[in-house]
Amino acid sequence: MTIYIDADGCPVVDITIKIANMYNIDCVIYCDTSHFFDRDGAETVTVSKGADSVDFAIVNRVHPGDIVVTQDYGLAAMCIVRMAATISQNGLIYDETNIDHLLLRRYAAKKIRLSGGRFNGSAKRTNDQDKAFEYTLMKLLEDKINA
Repeated sequence: MTIYIDADGCPVVDITIKIANMYNIDCVIYCDTSHFFDRDGAETVTVSKGADSVDFAIVNRVHPGDIVVTQDYGLAAMCIVRMAATISQNGLIYDETNIDHLLLRRYAAKKIRLSGGRFNGSAKRTNDQDKAFEYTLMKLLEDKINA
């Protein structure tokens, strides 16, 4: 089992690496050339900058049973098909029961933006979000280890 991190804009890189190291699980950070990551306890893979280049690099490497940390619904959907567990930076586990709704919501928001509509930006990240992510990732690992 390996944990892959879609690191571009991901606020839980350090938490993920800490937990992966606690469980002695390989952790791989993926980013494009506009970002730089060098963290002890994780391998970093830098791919060419381009639309979805990080996403496709992860999908091409992920295996059943792996875990992918991402906030990208499209990447999550592709990883679910590959039988990998996917988790958001806020601790939401993406699965067959919620991914279609999330993708539809993303599509509707894009249509609104293209027609000139606007949305408020994201609220400042909280400690509770970090704790929710940490708890869910650890529970996911425990469930996989004890299965």
